[in-house]
Amino acid sequence: MESFIKKLIVDTIRKSKMRKSPSQAHYSRFEMAKGFIELKITAVNLLRDIMFMAMGILSAAFGLEGFLLPNHFIDGGATGISLLISEKIAIPLWLLLVIINIPFVTLGFKVVGKQFAIKTAIAIGCLALCVATLHFPEVTHDKLLVAVFGGFFLGAGIGMSVRGGAVIDGTEVLGIYLSRKLGTTIGDIIILVNVFVFSAAAYFLSIETALYSMITYLAASKTLDFVVEGIEEYTGVTIISSHDEEIGEMIINEMGRGVTVYRGKRGFGTHGKTADADIVYTVITRLELNKLHTEIEKIDPHAFVIMSSVKDTRGGMIKKRPLKH
Repeated sequence: MESFIKKLIVDTIRKSKMRKSPSQAHYSRFEMAKGFIELKITAVNLLRDIMFMAMGILSAAFGLEGFLLPNHFIDGGATGISLLISEKIAIPLWLLLVIINIPFVTLGFKVVGKQFAIKTAIAIGCLALCVATLHFPEVTHDKLLVAVFGGFFLGAGIGMSVRGGAVIDGTEVLGIYLSRKLGTTIGDIIILVNVFVFSAAAYFLSIETALYSMITYLAASKTLDFVVEGIEEYTGVTIISSHDEEIGEMIINEMGRGVTVYRGKRGFGTHGKTADADIVYTVITRLELNKLHTEIEKIDPHAFVIMSSVKDTRGGMIKKRPLKH
């Protein structure tokens, strides 16, 4: 076992930026320690991805088996296409999930990368296996509850799979590819695909089913955003002021947040061209915006403050830390 771990560490060193000649047999303690840390990070991240993908697959399978399938509802995207075909043609849903998503997995290999394509293929295969073998009980016959909660569990499943580095609905990959080719946004492509899906549902099933299925899609979409982006909504704040040092100290000491200082040069304003200035940047939650505005106004009422939405963050002093007074 020890020799196996040592071999993994050596392989990690050779793949990293610090690698030397592939034929090198011995590495220093520092190189071995750094290789071990890299191997540990890779293993932990892989375990986390597997956990997210497993929870996402089970959640999506429950949404399909417990809500959508028994009530003949569909969703948008590749899953919606599979559900629609399954309703009209006697082909098992699990088989359609694999067949419909094969082109998207292939496209994902070209557009995103090999690792993404492998994870996506595994996730879709496991979802198809769950739909084929696991049979969840039907939860309710109420159409509104089916539409809302079926979309909720399906969207949560897709969102957790995305956090694990894969997708179980290939429409996102198609959106990325076509947006690059046509110069449109990913959202525009997905909306266009879903227009065709729901129009087909209205024609082949019924208008009522198509309308309820649109509710399912909206619930899934909102849940997906919630799972991927998280509970907290962050805001990036850029502050341009002649009192930049005081504002930076206030953000660190009073609010417990980190700051990044950019060296900038002021342009032409109301007072003409002025000297160089430091630009303060920080990321806070939306619940702290009011306090930040108040504290900035105490220091410099004329400070120029720019705010922008931040989807996600990693590292730094984003999480609240205890202040040391």
